[in-house]
Amino acid sequence: MKILMLALLIVPQAARWKEIGKTGTGNPVYADTRSIRTAPDGIISATVRVVYTKPVTIPGKGELTSSRASAMFNCTANTFAVKRNTLFHDEKANRIYQDKVNKIPGYGPTIGGSFADVALKYFCGKAGGG
Repeated sequence: MKILMLALLIVPQAARWKEIGKTGTGNPVYADTRSIRTAPDGIISATVRVVYTKPVTIPGKGELTSSRASAMFNCTANTFAVKRNTLFHDEKANRIYQDKVNKIPGYGPTIGGSFADVALKYFCGKAGGG
């Protein structure tokens, strides 16, 4: 009975994050399947997460192990905007290095191989995307 209860607790969490690709440096990019929304104007909003395969060292501040961004993707214009970006020392322990909310997110192009590029291709069905 305990094993069944544990399995039921683990499965929903695992289903929340879906790997949608890898950055140019090999970091896996995940989308929160519960956060994906398409507005009437076609803008796709989603929370996207990157887990760094090799932690990023910030001199004097420690290592970053992951990031999470609440972003919007405009498939027609091939652009994205970040509403909120959180960088983690340790995501599991919720040890946050920086949490930034953009009051007025600005749309711009993605950089090839970045998390935004991976997500835009996935959400918009571009080559290599979903």
